[in-house]
Amino acid sequence: MASLYTKLVAHTLFPLHERLMQRPTFGYVDELEKSQWLSRAGVEQLQMHKLKLLLQSAEQHSPWHAERIHAAGLEPRSDAPLTLEALRRLPTMTKQDATRNVEQLVWRDIPGGAFKYNTGGSSGQPLIFHYGRLRQASDAAGRIRARRWWGVEVGDREVYLWGAPVELNKTGHIKALRDRLLNQLVLNAFDMSAANMDAYIEAIRRFQPKCIYGYASSLALLAAHARERSTRLRLPSLKVVCTTGEPLYPHQRKLIEETFGVPAANEFGSRDIGFTAHETPDGQMLLMSESIILEVLDTQGNPVAPGESGEAVMTGLCSHAQPFIRYRTGDVVRYANDTCKAGRGLHVIGEVVGRTTDFVVRSDGTIMHALAVIYVLRATEGIDEFKFIQHSIQDVEILVVRNPDWTEQSRDKAVSGIQARLGNNVRIELRLVDSIPPEVSGKYRYVVSHVPLQSGLDSALRESPPTMQPEKI
Repeated sequence: MASLYTKLVAHTLFPLHERLMQRPTFGYVDELEKSQWLSRAGVEQLQMHKLKLLLQSAEQHSPWHAERIHAAGLEPRSDAPLTLEALRRLPTMTKQDATRNVEQLVWRDIPGGAFKYNTGGSSGQPLIFHYGRLRQASDAAGRIRARRWWGVEVGDREVYLWGAPVELNKTGHIKALRDRLLNQLVLNAFDMSAANMDAYIEAIRRFQPKCIYGYASSLALLAAHARERSTRLRLPSLKVVCTTGEPLYPHQRKLIEETFGVPAANEFGSRDIGFTAHETPDGQMLLMSESIILEVLDTQGNPVAPGESGEAVMTGLCSHAQPFIRYRTGDVVRYANDTCKAGRGLHVIGEVVGRTTDFVVRSDGTIMHALAVIYVLRATEGIDEFKFIQHSIQDVEILVVRNPDWTEQSRDKAVSGIQARLGNNVRIELRLVDSIPPEVSGKYRYVVSHVPLQSGLDSALRESPPTMQPEKI
């Protein structure tokens, strides 16, 4: 039974917060709760309706897209229905396109405002883009619906194992207060020393969350640490552990589920496109089809055969502030030849193959998620691509593919930012290169650490043998 404070958060505090932020989150939640039960054909008809609205908006407010829409012979303002085949007449869009044409893409006067964000995830290619209130609402509403699949409601207690800046500023403290008011406890994934992980375990026990959410590898690391301490976190309140940011490998899933005593459910998404898909209690990864059109294309840009893997090319149907239309994400995915076992019309993703990242380690033994250094490099002007290599505790190499915005100040900013994370005694060699090749395995790893974790914690990183790779993540 929900506590009085949980009800206060669910029915008053969180809805009030979203209204003050001018985000139509709860109206969109109501829409999603209904639309998920449409037939697959009904869902795809809804996608085409939203696509037409997006193209109309892009034609009017984004000159770069308008030129491409006209060149492709599309007429979004006509009464004729749109089709996926017609959409494919548009060329695909790259991160470089989004970065280099930003002034021709952004609708700055969009109602509610266009907000600047920089991202790069584990891709090694930083991107500055803008999002609007509808995109924010889409992400929040999608997660609310996905949590409900697992019996977690708005206002229920959640723990976030998430990234944090080096130092909290005034805004950071305000966000921390907001999180606590909304029944959320945030633990820093960028500062996972043994002492901190002991404290995290105790904090989770005291907080008694219904859901724990965080980077897949960081949650696996915390689970491995708990196992080393012969500690289990089987809380009577806990329903699910939701992982995000990277693939959840079978050994990590097993470790998390054994430690917490509940299922692990993986999430797929990115800052630029937004919340994309979430795993259900039936073990299926469902696309947020009402907000995203996902095409799976081969290296020539053609749709792959049903059941085959290819690059995820996405159209964000709520990305009006800076439209992402046929956007090449660089992720490799596969559609499942399946329908939702619970009867939803949403598309089913069979497999997500993300890029691999490592942890990095400070000289004092503190373990940091790869995003701790990615955040620094993606915020540095003039970087097109990067690769961070930690050869030892005190030796770091950074490969940079620069663009015309690169200056010596960019170099200084990158080096000082990394030293702020890892320590001023770290030796950093930053090398400018023309390109960054993939690993011998063919995978792209943009943060690589050769520093071993302390005994027992390496189980959070070890991948399963090839015969045990997941059918769906």
